[in-house]
Amino acid sequence: MRMTNFLKRVLLLDAASCLGMGAGLIAGAAALAGPLGLPAALLSGAGLSLVPIGLFMGFVATRAAPPAILVWLIILGNAGWVAQSLALIAITATISALGTAFVVGQAAFVTAIAALEYAGLRRAAAATA
Repeated sequence: MRMTNFLKRVLLLDAASCLGMGAGLIAGAAALAGPLGLPAALLSGAGLSLVPIGLFMGFVATRAAPPAILVWLIILGNAGWVAQSLALIAITATISALGTAFVVGQAAFVTAIAALEYAGLRRAAAATA
């Protein structure tokens, strides 16, 4: 599959958002825990997981012809992140209204990015065929 500019931009946006959110959660876990009603260890752990994910997305975005399976892996990973985010709200008794809004907001953003990546994957596949 040949990389299109659209798919490349969406993947780079996803990578940058993962790296930015990861850095923010790592650096601010202790300060965010109280207002969000989420454990600091959960926030920093999520941040730490986002760094290699963001680097992987950036790697895929910079390939001239990435295997479609890698883009699918990113899309499905985003879907898993959204599902886990919504489950977190359901199972965390201490989450605050601000924490719920934060988790829902980032899940909505990730959903939108995954939809754009899917559209980009389809465009790239059509351009390659």
